[in-house]
Amino acid sequence: MQNSPVVALMLALGIILFAARLAGEIARKFDQPRVLGELIIGVLLGPTLLNMLHSQGLGLADAHIDETILEMAELGVMLLMFKVGLEVNVGELKKVGVVAGIAGTIGAILPMLVMLPVVMLFGYSWQQALFAGVTLAATSVSISAQVLLELGLLQTKEGNALLATALIDDVIAILLVSLTVAITTTTGNVDLGGLVGIVIRMTLYLVIAFLLAWYILPWLMRQVNRRFDLSKAYGNAAIGLVMAFLFGWAAQVYGGVAAITGAFIAGVGLSRTQHHVKHQIEDATNVLAYAFLVPIFFVSVGLQTDLSRFPLDALPLAIIILVLAVISKVIGCGLGAKLGGFNNQEAFRLGVCMISRGEVGLIIASLGVSSGILQLDHPLFAVLFLVILLTTVVTPPLVRRVFKPTTA
Repeated sequence: MQNSPVVALMLALGIILFAARLAGEIARKFDQPRVLGELIIGVLLGPTLLNMLHSQGLGLADAHIDETILEMAELGVMLLMFKVGLEVNVGELKKVGVVAGIAGTIGAILPMLVMLPVVMLFGYSWQQALFAGVTLAATSVSISAQVLLELGLLQTKEGNALLATALIDDVIAILLVSLTVAITTTTGNVDLGGLVGIVIRMTLYLVIAFLLAWYILPWLMRQVNRRFDLSKAYGNAAIGLVMAFLFGWAAQVYGGVAAITGAFIAGVGLSRTQHHVKHQIEDATNVLAYAFLVPIFFVSVGLQTDLSRFPLDALPLAIIILVLAVISKVIGCGLGAKLGGFNNQEAFRLGVCMISRGEVGLIIASLGVSSGILQLDHPLFAVLFLVILLTTVVTPPLVRRVFKPTTA
């Protein structure tokens, strides 16, 4: 029994979860998001320093648990996007809908358009360059939202706009990555007919899935709750998770889009259920996600990344992409907010709040690896990981800085 892979998995999960919690708390002590601490501890536990999963001393080297950790990490990603969908507030979106729509769209597309030619100039294929652009089209709303919450400014005009704009931005980024994966993973050259077929397939799934989630899921939850007492034993939470996984499965199998897209759509639909039902689903999802699966995801990214082998010849590209990643978000979202009716200061603040790529960027980067567009030991993946990490680090102090005049 001592040689059982399950026993080794217990040890690995115990170390990962403890290290993630400790690193997250340390990060919060330095006014940084927990995700940053989880990423860094993952890097330290990985081949960059300790190479934990291949340690002979811990008895993990021969257990082959890498794949199990990655599968659990993917479940964590799905729950994370499911929770993002659950938090959608349609009423608040309507209040800043124009700003969010324009800023979110430009803020997602501009980084992709900027990155594509730059990455190709460094000798990478158009598929890899396109995926790099899509990866940096995303935004992590949790990073800036946490700072604004601490400053007491999350319910301000800019705060509401941030939440809505980041939602639009991430929806577009998720759709872009789904389309990119579908195009770049097809064998041979993609002809016009094949591309049209991919777009039609995706569109049909998205329309049908959204209509089902928006109208059928709330109705279904009402009917089930009328006939059964689901208020106990986490009945509503169980059904919510079933919907998240089924929508995710259908997205991958029938829509040809990323499974996280389906989980997100399921979350949006369930956000319209009765308040107590939604609350039960959220509570159970939070515990399962944040106490267990999501930390595994963030740490697992570091466990797969070997920064000790970071190619020095890729450093110029990393610096250029970092600068462009910051500028393209500030200009793209700021310009969109300006066109939507914000003044210069409000537009600039919104742009700065959108800089961090955080967990959403990592989710998209990991999809690139799982789909075969990038490899973990690929220089471009190391560059993207570093840029995502650095944008996550610089965003909190920048947000505090641009809001300082109003809080003095």
